[in-house]
Amino acid sequence: MPETAPSTVTLGTTGIVVHRAVGYDFIIWLMTLGRPRAFRDALVGLARLQPGESVLDVGCGTGSLAIAAERRVGPTGTVQGVDASPEMIDRAHRKAMNAGVTVTFRQAVAEALPFPDSTFDAVLSTVMLHHLPRKARQQCVGEIRRVLKPGGRVLVVDFASSEKQGSLIGHFHRHGHVELRDIITLLSDEGLATTESGAVGIRNLQFALAVKP
Repeated sequence: MPETAPSTVTLGTTGIVVHRAVGYDFIIWLMTLGRPRAFRDALVGLARLQPGESVLDVGCGTGSLAIAAERRVGPTGTVQGVDASPEMIDRAHRKAMNAGVTVTFRQAVAEALPFPDSTFDAVLSTVMLHHLPRKARQQCVGEIRRVLKPGGRVLVVDFASSEKQGSLIGHFHRHGHVELRDIITLLSDEGLATTESGAVGIRNLQFALAVKP
């Protein structure tokens, strides 16, 4: 059965914490032009997830990507998701229960991941880094490197630039962006080697896939 830790307060973070879980799902639906499942499947493919792997979704939101990852890694794999928002974790837990999948969701901040060193084969970070100020981004990527196994992968996806002024997405999404070159530099500064990068193929989303030596 899905698991979750108690989530009653917002933990300390210097980043922006999104609390409106239902509204978040609506924004994702808009962003993907009504095709959120195809978007998640594309991300799971970019992360090169394989059956039996252990996966962490940092800033998991309402849990949809973590659930898609669980279906890819199968019963021999494990998936966990963390988010600073208790509302997101509660909704993610309900989604996993309704989907009948085993995903562990936990309230935690990206700057201090509550896992031992070298725990995961893959870490996902999607449309999350732009919520963090520069120092917190560095802390987050440093934590991702720490919890990755040697040879493990991290997939980072974020907006390359702001949506055009006046657009519907731009009206709801006002938190900024992180250029791809900055993501690659951030990963490199923390000892992660980018192996693939480019456009996701949806709006202005860009991705970088990096490996821990």
